[in-house]
Amino acid sequence: MIENFPEKKTHFLLPGPAGDLEVMTTFPEAAELKGVSIICHPDPRQEGAMHNKVVTILSQAFNHAQLATVRFNFRGVGASAGTYGDTVGELADLQAVLAWVKTVLPAQDIWLAGFSFGSYISALAAQKIQPRGLISIAPPVNHYDFNQFTDITCPWLVIQGDQDEVVPFGQVQTWATKPPSPLKFIVMQDVSHFFHGRLIELREHIESWLQEVM
Repeated sequence: MIENFPEKKTHFLLPGPAGDLEVMTTFPEAAELKGVSIICHPDPRQEGAMHNKVVTILSQAFNHAQLATVRFNFRGVGASAGTYGDTVGELADLQAVLAWVKTVLPAQDIWLAGFSFGSYISALAAQKIQPRGLISIAPPVNHYDFNQFTDITCPWLVIQGDQDEVVPFGQVQTWATKPPSPLKFIVMQDVSHFFHGRLIELREHIESWLQEVM
């Protein structure tokens, strides 16, 4: 196991509940660290992985806000061992990464974020640990029960494209209008699920919100 959080971009294997987990860390250029964010990638069954462009944009936005980031591949993705765990296994993977972060950076605030499938896994963890903040990009409310998240008390940002071809915009809008816990809902006009051509704008929304809540 890595003993200290690497103060640069690094790539390594971390012991997990189903075998090694492939992990990547990035560190902000500024000397003062204001926390660490753990980012969850999209559905492993749909080729989701930690190198996804939206996941990368989240990492860049957190770095800009002087937060270190941890991205990892869920079990069965990339160099991570195991097979798809039907959300239960993926939550266990995230919890293993969380445990490692708390060991190597015990004094730092923890933030959680996720894109699509990853937003569900990160919200499951957020309800248990109450992070400093939570970001959910294109939450798949059509596949998973997002109404269960009644105990999320941290600042919560949800961003959704109104032309999403994977997650129906109307269902997300209905859910976000009467959310189970308080959140800020941003709608990006004429934007598809993967935010093609609008990634910089997505990053700006995230950075603006981080500045607001920090």
